[in-house]
Amino acid sequence: MRAFSSLIGHILGSHPEINGYYEMHISYQNNSDLSLQQKSYCQNESLKAGSHFLFDKLLHNAYDLDLQKLNLQQPKILIALRSPQKTIKSIVNLFRQKDEWHRYSEPAQAVNYYIQRLQKLSEFSLQNSKQYYYFDAELIQTNTIEILTSLTHWLHLQSPLSDQYQLFSQTGKSRAGDSSSTIKNGKILSSTTNYSNIEIPNELIERAEFAYLDFRKIMLENSIDRKLLN
Repeated sequence: MRAFSSLIGHILGSHPEINGYYEMHISYQNNSDLSLQQKSYCQNESLKAGSHFLFDKLLHNAYDLDLQKLNLQQPKILIALRSPQKTIKSIVNLFRQKDEWHRYSEPAQAVNYYIQRLQKLSEFSLQNSKQYYYFDAELIQTNTIEILTSLTHWLHLQSPLSDQYQLFSQTGKSRAGDSSSTIKNGKILSSTTNYSNIEIPNELIERAEFAYLDFRKIMLENSIDRKLLN
């Protein structure tokens, strides 16, 4: 959550070989879930002729992915983490804009959510070593060309991924991903909101930073080697 996942999804989903760009809120534990994914997607969009992939993003611990129980040929799993300070401020800011109070509007609860998510992803990485691609989410803005080139090679796409993307029927809609106006720009922007109005106690940031460094190390160690893609 709040790790440029909507931006990344739109970049992927704008490629002619890839369908999907938004969050479908599905767990993937058996083959019927794959059928549900396609059925759900086709309620809003049409599959592209000649496409090879159907993309979804799992942002919360409530949604599981069990590769051992799925009949998938060469699945492509992407894990991206964003460092804690801006992520947590973004989470707090998002939920403070809701009409009703939510526990993630409180910094301590947002930090707990962030750390629990890191732990779940690290467990997945250990169970599925060398079966996924990891990168730091910020690089989609700070090192765009390198990341898009590496992703293009990893996915074996016939044409390169672009830093510009399409807008779709679910773009900007609630529960489909980023609902702010930013996602409607249609291209990667170099700047992000600094959330200067959100105060996070230093002890909470330090706790999140320690967890981030520990779990990120695990995910890096178990990721495919990006050097092999170039």
